[in-house]
Amino acid sequence: MDRVPTNMRALLILEAISASQNPLTASAIAQNLALPKQTVHRVCNSLVDEGYLVRDLGGHRLRPGLRLRELANGVLNAAHFHTARHTIMKQLASITRETVNFVQPGLTGMRYRDRVETDWAFRVQLPVGSEVPFHSTASGKVFLSSLAPAERSRFVATLKLEKLTENTHTDYDALLTDLQKVRKQQFAIDGEEFMEGMIAVAVPVYDNKNRFFGSLAVHGPAARFSVETALSHVDDLKATAEKLTRVFFD
Repeated sequence: MDRVPTNMRALLILEAISASQNPLTASAIAQNLALPKQTVHRVCNSLVDEGYLVRDLGGHRLRPGLRLRELANGVLNAAHFHTARHTIMKQLASITRETVNFVQPGLTGMRYRDRVETDWAFRVQLPVGSEVPFHSTASGKVFLSSLAPAERSRFVATLKLEKLTENTHTDYDALLTDLQKVRKQQFAIDGEEFMEGMIAVAVPVYDNKNRFFGSLAVHGPAARFSVETALSHVDDLKATAEKLTRVFFD
């Protein structure tokens, strides 16, 4: 690694962090890449300053920051990937007859990346690009459940559990219990927790290393899309999520 050009070292560091299941220390990165510790610490500090990496709550370990996630999303939202994803989502929408969303973690909540709207005149509209809370949405709960238990607890502890409806989780222990169930069953229900009169169901989409990549969700008005109806489409969502994984990562 001594002959690696200076401008390649940052890329190798970003690659190492992106490939790891857990946050890494600068020392561990240096050891893995056979680079000088001082060099890695300096480059990592610069990447943190620019928003490509962030430090965990203890301040010692590094994980992908918003700019790195946005960079990855930009690559995977290139025209041909977007077209393929949208086509697959339209197939699911034709089955559920409700709005289908592809959602990923943003800075303050889950961000809508793509959508296929229902043909019904009465619909719940949430624009692409908007962010919704982690704790009160099906897509957010799927993301939170994907975290390792200790990391999940730390992350949830940082959230403000704002009460949006009578069904919103406002107790941290109750939310963590719900997330354990979501992790086991690999889907989440939003039973009017985010918005009164709206039901949603979401499943995780994984990459080729079984890491969380995004949430695939369906939502609709409770008047015609009940919790029971949402549950009846879980298998359809899981099958569609597997298609998305193959499109992006095979």
